[in-house]
This record gives sequence, C-alpha cells and structure tokens, in this order.
Amino acid sequence: MKMLTPLWVLLVVLATTGGDAAARQGRARVQDQFWSNLRALCGRAFEGRLLDAPAGDTTFEGQRLVMHVRTCEADTIRIPFHVGDDRSRTWVLSRHRSGLRLKHDHRHGDGSEDEITQYGGDTTSEGTTERQEFHADADTARLIPAARTNVWAVEVYPGRAFAYALRREGTARRFRVEFDLGRAVDPPPAPWGHQ
Repeated sequence: MKMLTPLWVLLVVLATTGGDAAARQGRARVQDQFWSNLRALCGRAFEGRLLDAPAGDTTFEGQRLVMHVRTCEADTIRIPFHVGDDRSRTWVLSRHRSGLRLKHDHRHGDGSEDEITQYGGDTTSEGTTERQEFHADADTARLIPAARTNVWAVEVYPGRAFAYALRREGTARRFRVEFDLGRAVDPPPAPWGHQ
C-alpha cells in the first residue's frame, strides 16, 4: 500500500526551506550593499586615528595611520594599513558562498610572510550594510590560540568614516581605528610583498 505524506509535513518542509532561502537572499542583499560601499572607495587612501588599543600596546601611538583601498577584484578587496613607515599589514576581504571573510596578510620588509599571518574569520550573520563582524576561524585558533574568541569588525559609513575594530570575547582586549572618508590623502607606497 502506498503511503502518502501528510499535507502538514509538506507545508512545514516548504515553510522551513523557503524561510532558509529567503534568509540567505536577505543576507546576500545586505552583504552585497556593504561590498558595494567598500568597492566605492577603491583606489583611495584615508588617514585615521586610534580610538582604542590594548593596555600597554604603544605600537600605534604617535604614528601616522593610513588605509588604502588598493585593489578591488570581483570577490577580493585588499586594504593595506600603514602605521608610520611600517607597511607590513594588509586587510584582505573576500566574498564566499557562505558570506564574507577577513584575513590579515602580514609581511616583512623583504616581502616574505610573517610567521603570524593569514589569520581572521568569517561572518556568521548578515550584519548590516554599514557593519560586518568576522568571528575567528579554526585556522586562527590553531595559529594564535588566545585569538580563538576574536571578533573583528569592518564598518563603512559612506562619505563619513571607515572603521576597523577588534574585540576578544571574555576579555578586556579591544582595538579600534577610524578613518575620515570625507578627506582622501595621497596613496602610500605599495605594502611590503606587493608591487
């Protein structure tokens, strides 16, 4: 005898599947707008200021801070972050099927990779058109065990500000730098390891 699936079961499956698809589409729209806001900055550089740093960390004090949205490909945007004459840092944002990813490319003056590089994480929610959060991934937890609870944020407020921030869940560790998008500056030299 042929068993028929009850109508209520089919409706639940359709509602659940449709809801997931709608959520993915909504997430994609929000992240696509964030991506567009970021791409609109391509080729431009901006000076910033440090707003928050871990206690005792003087790396950024008294240094000129410049971010340069240097290269924009379809699914990858590279943003070197210059701290004075130090050109070792590049934020690499990329789009993937499951959302957005942030990685940190750290280089030495000769262009070789630092031993602590390519750490970062992925979005776990749709975020907003102005702010995306990136939770530390498994590679980061293996590379830097203390950073397994890191959450990085990138914010783009068109015409006003760009911000990069970090918080380490369960600790007081915080970092935040903001850049004035109302006033572009001359692009700095290429970051170390890039032409």
